[in-house]
Amino acid sequence: MEPDLHELLRSLRVWDPEATELPPFDPAAAPAEPLPLFTGWLAQAVAAGQPEPHTMSLATADEEGRPDVRTVMLHGADAHGWSFATHLTSRKGGHLTARPYAALGFYWPAQGRQVRVRGPVTTAPAEESRSDLHARSTGALAAALTGHQSEPLGSLDELARASDEAWTRARDTPQAPVPTWTLYRLLPDEVEFFQGDARRRHVRLAYRRTPDGWTRQLLWP
Repeated sequence: MEPDLHELLRSLRVWDPEATELPPFDPAAAPAEPLPLFTGWLAQAVAAGQPEPHTMSLATADEEGRPDVRTVMLHGADAHGWSFATHLTSRKGGHLTARPYAALGFYWPAQGRQVRVRGPVTTAPAEESRSDLHARSTGALAAALTGHQSEPLGSLDELARASDEAWTRARDTPQAPVPTWTLYRLLPDEVEFFQGDARRRHVRLAYRRTPDGWTRQLLWP
């Protein structure tokens, strides 16, 4: 018997006390810029046992403004922006070529925290894209070498054959080039930090970039 979706949804709870500890967040003590706070929260998410805290939702839009979202991996964050990578020829690569602006979303339920980032996106130089790919695992290189991301697939057998060939090449040639592999950087205009509260008095602190630096503003939950 198939489960009833609405009954299943009503049975679920957010921030189970057995799995979640909601830490305090004093926005008055937050740093003047968002990156140090993000780095600290990421480290605390790791310490809290949050699975895959470096994964994030990436939202883009196509030429007609229709949104799309998927989960990708954060490759780094510094003064140049939050970075991620994909094929230039993928769907998200096409979106970013047409509309070089995106949003990122991190969710760490182990601590009831979210971080939202949005801003313009640029591509890193080709050499940095190559270095980023070749610093990753053999599996990551094999996946990149398999290619054809977002294109129609005829069968799983076709995927298996292409993947096996890519794995062999990745092991034999760990510096194999993947010309379409591109490192992207999102330079944030806005970064919001959300700390959940058991009484729903969630704390939201928004950073906004101005010509004179960053401003900070509390937001109603």
